[in-house]
Amino acid sequence: MLTIMSSSTESLRAPVTPSRWAEVRSGVAVTLGAGLGLFPLGMAFGMLVVQAGLPAWVAPLFSVVVFAGSVELLLVSLVVAGTPLLTIAVTVFLVNFRHVFYAFSFPLRVVRGRFARIYSMGALIDEAYAIAAAQPRGWTGPRLVAMQIALHAYWVLGGLAGVAVAWLLPGPVEGLEFALVALFIVLAMDAARTRAQLPLVLAAAVAVGVALLLAPAQVLVVAFALYAAVLIAFHVLAARGTALPLPEPVPVTGPVPVVAATGERAGTDAEPGAGEDPR
Repeated sequence: MLTIMSSSTESLRAPVTPSRWAEVRSGVAVTLGAGLGLFPLGMAFGMLVVQAGLPAWVAPLFSVVVFAGSVELLLVSLVVAGTPLLTIAVTVFLVNFRHVFYAFSFPLRVVRGRFARIYSMGALIDEAYAIAAAQPRGWTGPRLVAMQIALHAYWVLGGLAGVAVAWLLPGPVEGLEFALVALFIVLAMDAARTRAQLPLVLAAAVAVGVALLLAPAQVLVVAFALYAAVLIAFHVLAARGTALPLPEPVPVTGPVPVVAATGERAGTDAEPGAGEDPR
């Protein structure tokens, strides 16, 4: 009897570890919201490739190898204009330089395996960072990589669909470039919902305002520089333990206290005389 109760107690106390496939399904599930924005944005990219006169295979090639929405849209115009390779390289570096700061808080440490880590670093796009920042706890290697693969699939499939749609349309479509701006606005609004990210969102707004006042002709460059300085300062303060406090985790209700074999609640002292014969 005591053995059965002891084994039952251990089974109640033992944490349940999700299976690998459960983690993969969880990683894919959290991308549905971002996928609704990535897929049509990929379609816009595929349509833009065809309308620019580039071969159709450029869309899936860029989507698989480059996998950076803003850079891919920019590369189309640079390639069509015959921009020198060095200029393209410098432009891509400046546009993607913000990814350096993503590494400060992106949970890459949970990914195991050389290939998985290399892919996770290459697939660190804005949407992946936004999803990880919105849910800062509970990430595992399979869940994180599955999330990034799902985002990659949305983008590649969207590009292929865009190529097919562009072939069917009788004329060009104007305003495809705004799809990227709209997606960034949605991601910023989603990040503002978490209290931990709100100071950084406000700092970005302040950086843009200051850039508009100081250098209206170079708003993006000045705003990026100011915001980069804020991110560096925030990271330094976080390393020293003096950064803004993060939201407290929601307490999880534990299992009901188990009644021991003596009739006492676990973790409490027995009352005087308990269990003794009153006679």
